Amino acid sequence: MGLNWGFTLNILVSLLSMIALITGITGQDGAWLAKFLLDRGYEVWGVYRRLSTPNFWRLQALGITEKVKLVQADITDLASVVEVLRRVQPDEVYHLAAQSHVAASFDMPLATLRESGMAVAVLLEGLRKVKRDAKFYFAGSSEMFGNTSFNSRGKIDESCLFRPASPYAAAKALGCYLARVYREAYGMFSVCGMLFNHESELRGLEFVTRKVSNAVAQIKLGLRKELRLGNLEARRDWGYAPEYVEAMWLILQQEGPDDYVIATGEAHSVRELAELAFAEVGLDWRDYVVVDEALKRPRDVDVLVGDYSKAERELGWRPRTSFRELVRIMVRADLDRWSRWLKGEPVPFDAPFYVESSIVSGR
Repeated sequence: MGLNWGFTLNILVSLLSMIALITGITGQDGAWLAKFLLDRGYEVWGVYRRLSTPNFWRLQALGITEKVKLVQADITDLASVVEVLRRVQPDEVYHLAAQSHVAASFDMPLATLRESGMAVAVLLEGLRKVKRDAKFYFAGSSEMFGNTSFNSRGKIDESCLFRPASPYAAAKALGCYLARVYREAYGMFSVCGMLFNHESELRGLEFVTRKVSNAVAQIKLGLRKELRLGNLEARRDWGYAPEYVEAMWLILQQEGPDDYVIATGEAHSVRELAELAFAEVGLDWRDYVVVDEALKRPRDVDVLVGDYSKAERELGWRPRTSFRELVRIMVRADLDRWSRWLKGEPVPFDAPFYVESSIVSGR
């Protein structure tokens, strides 16, 4: 059977004309998603907040700063959001922006609710008024489930109840419920991706995985002497971020809107993370890690492990990078960046200007 060139051309033209709008494009997921979409011919727009110090190092590290179109907006203000939507006219909207640090949400619960929860209502209402046919993806979180009851496999899937244990988790749960409300009330293609922890060399230093990989690199190079951590026994389901942004895209390519858990199905402790990271550079973690009670959360979740069966069955998605390989990627990346930085080379990364949370006053 010969190839239907007309049909194929129509598909290519349609894909090449796709426009995506990403909130939080300067973050880990936003940067990886932007690269993923650009590689597939999308026109990519990114919403960012005006800051005194520009935070584009991730886009620079991926070499895509000049390829994306950046626009300033306040995602908690409807007028600002409507203005951007009218200008961009997106086919797909990926809402990734949030105050995404769990521990910090206890110190600023109102700001967390506004940025991580209420902003979802603003974006959805803006789309309802301006671009109702656009597909909307909301970045949920495994933290929404908290200490929920597991399924028969001993894991968390889409049927498990939300039991948020932090202001951050509560705000994310609100966002997920709003995505469902607009889907059911207005027939909008509005979905929630319930992604479990996903890390990479572009992760922020406020997250324990990057905190560990960065400290290991510094200790190996003689730039620091210890690493202070909180709860070593907390267990999380950690995957590789570039694979997870692919899942975001796949969710929006389905015929109908639905919510999905994206995870690896394995849980590892912070202790395991530290052990593997230090071993990567030939060191024993017990010689450098100090448990700091001040770094423990007021309320924590013991274990989070996801069941990605539905995603595998309906999206054809499954994780490809092991936990050990993930840790290796992150440690090697930080070791390379610090080594180059010490030589005076220009390196796009955040660590030289970061203030450790352990010396910042909190509750």
